[in-house]
Amino acid sequence: MSGPVVTTGLRSVLDLFSIGIGPSSSHTVGPMRAATAFARPLRGLQVTRLEIELLGSLGSTGIGHGTPDAVVAGLRGLDPATCDPGEVHGAWSALGSGSPIGLAFGTVVRLRANDIRLCPGVRMPGHPNALRMRAWLDGVCEPIERVYYSIGGGAIIEEGAQHMTIRDIPVPHPYSSAAELLELCAAQQCDIAEIVRRNEIAQHGAALDRGLTERWTAMRDCLTAGLSGHGILPGGLGTPRRAGALADTLRNDGIAPGAPEWLQAYAIAVNEENAAGHRVVTAPTNGAAGIIPAVLYHHLTACGGDTAATVRPFLLTAAAVGQLMARNASISGADIGCQGEVGSAAAMAAAGYCAVLGGSPAVVENAAEIALEHHLGLTCDPVAGLVQIPCIERNAIAAGTAVAAARLALRGTGTHRVPLDVVIETVRQTGRDMSHRYKETSDGGLAVTVPYC
Repeated sequence: MSGPVVTTGLRSVLDLFSIGIGPSSSHTVGPMRAATAFARPLRGLQVTRLEIELLGSLGSTGIGHGTPDAVVAGLRGLDPATCDPGEVHGAWSALGSGSPIGLAFGTVVRLRANDIRLCPGVRMPGHPNALRMRAWLDGVCEPIERVYYSIGGGAIIEEGAQHMTIRDIPVPHPYSSAAELLELCAAQQCDIAEIVRRNEIAQHGAALDRGLTERWTAMRDCLTAGLSGHGILPGGLGTPRRAGALADTLRNDGIAPGAPEWLQAYAIAVNEENAAGHRVVTAPTNGAAGIIPAVLYHHLTACGGDTAATVRPFLLTAAAVGQLMARNASISGADIGCQGEVGSAAAMAAAGYCAVLGGSPAVVENAAEIALEHHLGLTCDPVAGLVQIPCIERNAIAAGTAVAAARLALRGTGTHRVPLDVVIETVRQTGRDMSHRYKETSDGGLAVTVPYC
């Protein structure tokens, strides 16, 4: 670990796997964090009025994603990682014609429901997910104004700032591409998980293992809760929860835990919990949160073994792929379509699964490439702006793709024609070429061809 210490520009693993609430990391968790960031400096000031505009994709699908509720919760200082989800849902409509709310860290202001406005036609240059927040102070004519971008996975950036939740921390083994990562593995004679672990230790120290355990526990709890879920999901589509009934049927039919039907049930369970607005872990987003825990839980259930010895390398290896996707393309459905969310998650899961099955770094990179390549061009067109159709089933199918990609790669040597870096760049270019109607606006695709009224 000697040599120059430089920065990576990559998201920390603990930021990439972030504990929050459903139904969306970019439309719920991110705006919640942005509202808290805006409210924090207002402590002790005489705030007379607030105004929040949800711009672009946040305005298009904000109602279905609970964005106005999240903003109110964030203004109050609620933390998506620890808050009671019940305190968030319905917070906006409860304001009515005006209600006093305590802003984060003490200031009280009267807020009306129509002080939070949806502006889908206004698209800011920094990112399709934007919030413009204004606060008027007693005796001051010009408001305090800030613009925040929710860039995917719950991460936010303030306009004019270099970073907020994306950290730039000195690490011993920086890399900005999969090719550089493989070179590091060869030079250090270690696997991908070890490279990522050394970098993360430089940031988090002993807190890394605790953080990984907390995140896996939250993933597992979400999955097992979803397997008991029944009834109708909120939002007005009348979407029935299927994971509980599916699990009951599989048990009654004597289907073994290693069967693919269980893998699908696990993914559906997580994403139904997300759609219900419950506790979930971005992996790397909420909309794709079911894929990684489904594949990992499926492996643990089928194979057993030391959980920590499997979970940590799986998540660290998966995170390496997610870091590269977030850095060199995007993990935001509003930015590049669902290829950035489900495609990223499938590639991450394939890499993690391949690693714990004994794949070399080159074979792991191949597994991620296979999974990502076959999600190129995937659109984000949620019906009614809800993270339900096609999102829930899409996670189940992508989990199967991740497993297939890993097993296919393990049959090879790691030598292949198309590098992962090339596919990531192709994802970026495809996303830029994609019409905004297919990027979390609910203006095209299934969102307009599926009747729901």
